[in-house]
Amino acid sequence: MRKKIITITGMPGSGKSSTAKLVAPSLGFSHFSSGDFMREIAEQRGVSIDELNTTMEREPMLDYEVDAVVRSKETEHDIVLDSRLAWHWIPDSFKVFLRLDQKMAAQRIFKQIQEEGRTSEKFDTEEEVLTSITGRLTSEQSRYQELYGINYLDESHYDMVIDTSQHELSDVAHAVEVAYRKWIDGSTA
Repeated sequence: MRKKIITITGMPGSGKSSTAKLVAPSLGFSHFSSGDFMREIAEQRGVSIDELNTTMEREPMLDYEVDAVVRSKETEHDIVLDSRLAWHWIPDSFKVFLRLDQKMAAQRIFKQIQEEGRTSEKFDTEEEVLTSITGRLTSEQSRYQELYGINYLDESHYDMVIDTSQHELSDVAHAVEVAYRKWIDGSTA
């Protein structure tokens, strides 16, 4: 049974949260971001998101804690989740993967940090952001493979894959919304 839930994952900086924040109100859905939740945990612990990821490598209970919150959303409806593993925990959701080159991701994240700030993430250069992204991807891939035997970067898991370097944010959100409406109606996405 198809759930009225959209799960969005993808590369760091690909626009997961930004896309989810546009799609959710357009559909009249609520929104949850596991990335924001993890940033809150990092802030509570007084560490950066990179330091939290390193800690999670040694303390898998932190991953389980985040995953339990995401899994609890399976009982909800009319919700958009941006989360690395929501597609796995809610397999009957409409699963979206946002692809983006790491260098472009570093540029986007650095620009956002400079303009808006980002909780528990402070960088002085794009190169520092790129190093962080690379380390985070390696950490996550290793942890998720070890904990759950999955590779979230395998695009075959998803109903829709979009390269966000090729599209404006509003176009990505619109494409997700259109594809979701077709999917939920039983049409080909």
